[in-house]
Amino acid sequence: MIYVLTPEQMRAVDAAAIERVGTNKLMRNAGRRIAKRLTTMAKPGSRIVAFAGPGNNGGDAFAALAELAPEYDCTVAADPAAQGSQARDAARARSKKSGVTIVPLPADEREVRALLENAIGVDGMFGTGARLPLPEAYRHLARALDARERAVLAIDIPSGTDALTGAVSDDAVRATLTVTLAAAKPGLLLEPAREYVGELWCAEIGIDEALLAAQPRTFATLDNAEFMKLLPRRAADTEKRASGAPLIVAGSAQFPGAAILCARGAARAGAGYVTVATPSSAAGAERAHLVEQVVVALSDDAQPGAVAQELLEISKRNGAVAIGPGLGLDDRTGDIVRLFLEANRLPVVIDASGLFHLSKHLDLLGGKPCVVTPHAGEFARLSGRGTIAPGTRVERIREFVDRTGITTLLKGSDTLIYDGATVHINPTGTNALATAGTGDVLSGIIATLLAQGLSPVDAARAGAYWHGLAGQRAAEKRRIGVIASDVADALGEALPG
Repeated sequence: MIYVLTPEQMRAVDAAAIERVGTNKLMRNAGRRIAKRLTTMAKPGSRIVAFAGPGNNGGDAFAALAELAPEYDCTVAADPAAQGSQARDAARARSKKSGVTIVPLPADEREVRALLENAIGVDGMFGTGARLPLPEAYRHLARALDARERAVLAIDIPSGTDALTGAVSDDAVRATLTVTLAAAKPGLLLEPAREYVGELWCAEIGIDEALLAAQPRTFATLDNAEFMKLLPRRAADTEKRASGAPLIVAGSAQFPGAAILCARGAARAGAGYVTVATPSSAAGAERAHLVEQVVVALSDDAQPGAVAQELLEISKRNGAVAIGPGLGLDDRTGDIVRLFLEANRLPVVIDASGLFHLSKHLDLLGGKPCVVTPHAGEFARLSGRGTIAPGTRVERIREFVDRTGITTLLKGSDTLIYDGATVHINPTGTNALATAGTGDVLSGIIATLLAQGLSPVDAARAGAYWHGLAGQRAAEKRRIGVIASDVADALGEALPG
């Protein structure tokens, strides 16, 4: 399990761990874990240059290179006047004894780049306790540690990023890989810092798991193992409806494809029986593409109450509902959506046009098992609080959910899921998902997981994680031109292990 701790929580854990095992042992363990990752980035004999800050982050850099020299050509650049901890001083002494070359910090960016020539860079300048912006004396160092030019490993966090909010200074390090110690920090998973982290590894350094678990779960994330634990398994004697029978209320004459993609997402996520309820004007197009799913045509002319009642009758054989993708924005459709949801008691995921029709009627969802899945623009309308300012996504989703009680998945490159207890940050995904229809696939996945018995928050976080994996898998197979149906089709092969 990956723990996600705020800097304040991490300081409390560190203090307790130091009392139990001491700073020296923790720093040695950190050095070993960092060194292990460096050996995957470079062959023996390669040059590795680390930049050590004045605190324990710098000590971790000394400790890591002490493990690698003399098999690797190791150099640490550090401020000779820095007054660090006893553990940092001990790590420095070990590194020097092992054959690490220790030099003063280069005076300008030209000298930094000369030192880094043909070398892997290690950012050991500042950790979670640092404040932005970086001190002037370190800014030229950070600018030169740029993964677009060379391989860079950052220790704990890339220097110049905020470990809590994900804010980034003008001179932040851009890493190839970040080895975060003991627990992930929320800022590493949030934009814009997420783009500076590179590949993220969480290193166990000898801190008792009970200390990590004792901290409140303010933030959380999934890894492959936790995701697979959440994913429902089919029983050996299951039948098709027991495997998940979502009802997809979606589509229109103008947008039949949204219903098709939502249904395909539901089916590829393991549903045994998918029903699509759609306006008659869209049913023909949808039936042409949905061979394995049942398409029920709803009258284009009947009164809203009659159509809502028909949906309620259809839903009696379903386990969950997805509503909204591709539906019309007209008043009649809005009446149908609201009348149906007012009477519906099944778990429901609401997206796209469904959110439009509910923006002033959120009271209909009070106390019901549901997930809403807006992107930033939809959330601005749904929340009634306008556009999300940069750096306020966590604040905004918390305010909305605390006010309404509605579990919310706020889409984005750093998708957030919040149910009033924990902010879950989704770590998977790719910019290949920025294409029409992928949100419809996500709604279908979540609908299946709801129908299979997951709670709204678990269906949302597992659905987002799986959707991100499938996007990554689709992008591996097709470097350009990934479309939403590719993502649906990749769900099975994207499953870990």
